Amino acid sequence: MVADRVTFRDMKILISADMEGATGVTWPADVLPGTPQWERCRSMFTSDVDAAVRGFFEAGADEVLINEAHWSMRNLLLEQLDERAEMLTGRHKSLSMIEGIQHGDVDGVAFLGYHTGAGSEGVLAHTFLANSLTGVWADGVRASEGYLNSLVTAEYGVPIVLVTGDDRTVEDAKGYAPEAGGVAVKDYVSRYAAVCRPPARTAAEIRDAARRAAPLAARRTPPAPEPHTIEIEFDAEHLVGAATVVPGVARTAERRVSYTSPSAYEAIRCFKAVTTVVSSAVEEQYG
Repeated sequence: MVADRVTFRDMKILISADMEGATGVTWPADVLPGTPQWERCRSMFTSDVDAAVRGFFEAGADEVLINEAHWSMRNLLLEQLDERAEMLTGRHKSLSMIEGIQHGDVDGVAFLGYHTGAGSEGVLAHTFLANSLTGVWADGVRASEGYLNSLVTAEYGVPIVLVTGDDRTVEDAKGYAPEAGGVAVKDYVSRYAAVCRPPARTAAEIRDAARRAAPLAARRTPPAPEPHTIEIEFDAEHLVGAATVVPGVARTAERRVSYTSPSAYEAIRCFKAVTTVVSSAVEEQYG
């Protein structure tokens, strides 16, 4: 006779799913909505995410919410996902890439398809904008999107349990989520080249890693919010003028701005505002 499973608490996992770090992705056309390459790579992106979903459920998760975090935030193929999952898709969300973390019911978060930050080695390395930013620092530390998002997850007491992307991304994650599992789906050669593993192989590795990572999902009492100072460097001086339109953002050098927010929540929202304004000031040929 098999004893009934005893459930002590529900487990909810939030997956923040970006595309540049997905299986097979190596250059811009792979991730730009509407291109033939993007259409092809959507299936491999979905395969990565679905593998994690299955692994988390196999390890005892009760809910898995996928937050689409790439570009238009309409890239994953819903019809190819495990039927137990739910997906938040579309743009204009309060916390963008990690929308859903703020409701107090998430036990662990996974960063899937992530990449390194602007100015760093890594496949399609950037921070929020595909170009224009040459570096971002949070409290003096060079910061990727993963690092910035980790400040917010920590503020809500939610641990990062799994990170996938290229090998440089997995290494970067050791700086902000040292206990998290990591799966490198490809090895960096240049910003637009990588040694890639086929999706059947990466899916198996991600699924296994998610199973092993699930026990790390243990929501803690959120700490008191702390201020964070964010510094941003651009590739052109005129973008500083655009960025300083955002209240609280000040010029610190010819191509740099800085701001300080009272919490990680406010810091990431201000960062999104800055990048949105700056993107409108970029011209097609000259940047």
